[in-house]
Amino acid sequence: MNYRISEFDDIPREVVVTSVHYQERMLFPLHTHRRGQFVYVASGRVTVYVPNKSWLVPENYAFWVPAGIPHEMDMRGRVTILNTYVSPIAAQRLALPAYCKALNISDLLRSLLLEAADIPRLYKLDQREGRVMALLLDEIAAMPELPLHVPLPKKTCLARVCREFIECPRTDVSIDKMAAMAGVSRRTLTRLFRQETGLSFAAWKQQACLLAAMTRMAHGEPITRVAMDLGYSSPSTFTVVFRRVLGEVPSRYLGEGRTGVTHKAPNGTDEGFVA
Repeated sequence: MNYRISEFDDIPREVVVTSVHYQERMLFPLHTHRRGQFVYVASGRVTVYVPNKSWLVPENYAFWVPAGIPHEMDMRGRVTILNTYVSPIAAQRLALPAYCKALNISDLLRSLLLEAADIPRLYKLDQREGRVMALLLDEIAAMPELPLHVPLPKKTCLARVCREFIECPRTDVSIDKMAAMAGVSRRTLTRLFRQETGLSFAAWKQQACLLAAMTRMAHGEPITRVAMDLGYSSPSTFTVVFRRVLGEVPSRYLGEGRTGVTHKAPNGTDEGFVA
């Protein structure tokens, strides 16, 4: 498939919104873009990779990619994304961060995005369309960050098996199995995990499993099925771990996630491409 650089960079407006549909398992390779990109996942789920980190972005959540940050995007399911392209001037004025992050979505922001997707690119700044887009920018800047990332190591052998694990995480995968998959000793794997992710393998594995669980539950899957698929001994065990790390039981956490409530963190584009 051929891709072309998006025309959104050169539109004389601070913000432009477009809606795009993607097929199952579409992968956009590492790239950058000149505008900031606010990615709202209206359906499906998206894994975003940047050097040394990855994020799982489930349906009805969003992701911010600042201008100039190299990233990959892996689509799962039939994905619909509303992309908001923000000029560097607007991003600076709104104090949007210079780093990637997953974000909550308020009901107001969701409605604004759906409305903005139908607004012409060269909208009138002094009319209703311009005011909608200005409010959209203000609401994006107000969204709280969500703890949906997993650090990725730089070492090629370790990065490969970590990506494989993220795609199919299970709590019962041992450190010996990961070491064998990476072709290194248990001792080397232990050292590399600490050195390159700042986490032990056990902590990293737990975080990857919890983020996968959040993604699946946000997509409507039952807690029991998610817990068992991820290798937890029982749904109650999963709930205990979830609450210990994220501060809430799964049902309450996800319920709050749709109302703009800030969550507790575990630790303290496709821009330029048109399918």
